Amino acid sequence: MKAKVNKDICIGCGACTQIAENVFEFGEDGLAEVKKDLKEIKAEDEDSVRDAKESCPVEAISVKEKDDEE
Repeated sequence: MKAKVNKDICIGCGACTQIAENVFEFGEDGLAEVKKDLKEIKAEDEDSVRDAKESCPVEAISVKEKDDEE
């Protein structure tokens, strides 16, 4: 699974950083982003990433499931 935050849409509400704190953080611009040192989203974090995507009030998070990547 891979996740991405569209910074053109993100409003920095912090929902994703609270729900999936192992994956999302605030950047220097005050907007959410996937942690820079994160190479791959661990299986145990996948549900929280999906929850974060669904909870984003402006739909700024996109998720690619492993099945989509092939």
